[in-house]
Amino acid sequence: MKPLNASPRLIRDFPPDAHYLIGVSGGRDSVALLHWLINLGYNKLIVCHLNHQLRGRSSDADARFVQKLAAKYQVGFELGAANVRALAQKKKMSVETAAREARYSFFARAAKRRRCHKIFLAHHADDLVETFLLNLIRGAGLAGLGGMRDVSSRQIHGVDLTILRPLLSIWRSEIDKYVRECHLRFREDATNKNLAPTRNRIRNRIIPYLEKLLGRNIRQNIWRTAIIAAEEEKWIENELADSTNANLSVPILRALPVALQRRAILKWLRAQNISDVGFDVVELVRSLLDRNVQAAKVNLPHDRHARRRAGTIFIE
Repeated sequence: MKPLNASPRLIRDFPPDAHYLIGVSGGRDSVALLHWLINLGYNKLIVCHLNHQLRGRSSDADARFVQKLAAKYQVGFELGAANVRALAQKKKMSVETAAREARYSFFARAAKRRRCHKIFLAHHADDLVETFLLNLIRGAGLAGLGGMRDVSSRQIHGVDLTILRPLLSIWRSEIDKYVRECHLRFREDATNKNLAPTRNRIRNRIIPYLEKLLGRNIRQNIWRTAIIAAEEEKWIENELADSTNANLSVPILRALPVALQRRAILKWLRAQNISDVGFDVVELVRSLLDRNVQAAKVNLPHDRHARRRAGTIFIE
């Protein structure tokens, strides 16, 4: 793998002598990231692996493989387990969404237990392109289109996590080459070839079809657009006030342009651990600002509610 374009900034802002978590599934991307960081001198890593319990013995074998990998590199290890399928049924969400929520909850617990709030994840350039298209199809705004950045912050169950993605400028083909050249062993997830999940269809069918139809490599252009959206999203987010307060001020929100109203509400809902927040949910909450609307309560996902009272909006 070529030296990462972001590596000077990475080492400057996140020096190798500090402690970091790293999410490792056992697949080629996270195995390559772990190997690359170790070679850069990041020797105080804490490998975090969540057993999603989706593939029976294969999932258990993944966990054992990652544990041995952590022992090989003589770094810390955190193991978690979650019945993702049951979680998806309980919360009436897709398995992919439930798996993502379970992972981040696990990362937050590990961060709190280890007192280490920075985590490396192995998302790469192809992931960025696929996520951009997935969110575009879902009708996401700029916040969704620019949601994956090399350095971002996320609050999960009251725990602040700094998420580091140093591979966002590296393509899957380059990771494959790195894995071959370094003779790295990894676990192959057979579900990646399953076309039922939307992301897999985008990866294996839609992008190749568009490239064949248009006669060009569209990935680079989509990647560039996603990077631009991420930088603009970062600027807008920095323009907003702190979102950790339990209440939103109605007069302050009313004074904002509509675009910033939406962004402030989105940021606040996420800070209050409201999942599955999309345009419709944001607009429901924003309707509470309308003086002509009688309703002072709107429904949120998973039997939560937002209520307006005495000039403030709060969750109940």
